[in-house]
Amino acid sequence: MFEGAAFCSSCGAGRARDLDTAAAPLDCPGCKGTMALLRCGTAEMFECSKCDGLWVDASTFERLCASSDEQAAVLHQFSTPGTVKVAAVRYRKCARCPQLMNRVNFARVSGVIVDACRGHGTYLDAGELHRIVKFIQSGGLVRARQRQVEELKELERRVVDAERRAARHGGPSEIPSASAEWSFLIGE
Repeated sequence: MFEGAAFCSSCGAGRARDLDTAAAPLDCPGCKGTMALLRCGTAEMFECSKCDGLWVDASTFERLCASSDEQAAVLHQFSTPGTVKVAAVRYRKCARCPQLMNRVNFARVSGVIVDACRGHGTYLDAGELHRIVKFIQSGGLVRARQRQVEELKELERRVVDAERRAARHGGPSEIPSASAEWSFLIGE
């Protein structure tokens, strides 16, 4: 995209990036700075002017992951992936509630560790949204879904085998517990 162009000549995505200083700010989960509302394309998120972290509400993040138009706008606005900073692991509080967020490897295989509050949204360090969009556009979500299907089939095979063993021996055997088996699939 050419600097100053209103739309991308390749995909037609609009180049809209507006900070809304009138919207109620949030405290940054990363550095405790102030986050202002940012409109990137049609997506609204909060950006920290101090550390460049982003807060993306759950529904907006889901839409970003599903829409190639939204992804194009993100790539145009956040054009560099940033450097991956190695820092001590710390759990951060949600920008919307006082609970600590979970650290999650996006799509379980992307290598991008984000901080997520299941009910409210996701906090992304500088450059992480760009890396997630690149992962999605390179087919990463498709590969992750295929892997999950394979894991589910393997789980089903193991349960059927355990049921057969139990039937042969006339009682319960080492049937995998549902909680232990399912937890590895959802990444908890």
